[in-house]
Amino acid sequence: MSVEPVSRRTFLVSATGLVAVARSGLLTPAPAWAAPKIGVAAPAFTALATSGKSASLADYQGKIVVLEWTNHECPYVRKHYETGNMQALQKETTAQGVIWLTLISSSPGTQGYVTPKQADELTTTRKASPTSVLLDPTGIVGKAYGATNTPHMYLIDNNGLLVYAGAIDDRPTTRRADVQGARNYVRAALEDVAAGRQVQTPATRAYGCTVKYA
Repeated sequence: MSVEPVSRRTFLVSATGLVAVARSGLLTPAPAWAAPKIGVAAPAFTALATSGKSASLADYQGKIVVLEWTNHECPYVRKHYETGNMQALQKETTAQGVIWLTLISSSPGTQGYVTPKQADELTTTRKASPTSVLLDPTGIVGKAYGATNTPHMYLIDNNGLLVYAGAIDDRPTTRRADVQGARNYVRAALEDVAAGRQVQTPATRAYGCTVKYA
């Protein structure tokens, strides 16, 4: 399984098990939990949607599902929302019947934490189009998937198998101009799945802000 390289200017999870913040020169231990394997069943979960109702991965059995970990205050996330890049991908995929679940794992009192009402306001003001926004303040879902950064993206095929995990694209910067011309790994993986092909790039290193777990 190949892993695409990332810039040293960003937050990254390295092959040595360290989370490096190259700009600040800091090194901190990587999370203790392990990410699920590509090609096996995606971890089952249930989380509270902003509607107040519980939502489970099992609710979408037989559907292609995208999971997007987000933190609206993270500059890497803002890059993709303020340029409309994330919303465009959401609209494109959900129009094709794909389920898009945006997850927020920031714990109370940390960057990116929101109430259900605040999350819905963000969806409206940013003109986002996820199928649902799920709240994970305890971090149970995020840790089950090994989500380390925002944005951190996952793709589950209609057989319930995890077929992609990692970055949204190959431009790990906060520069808005870098959205143009970037290779979007999520779109490419979706195209492979739709065509019945094996995903050509099943795993990359996620970049962005660290998920603010409790």
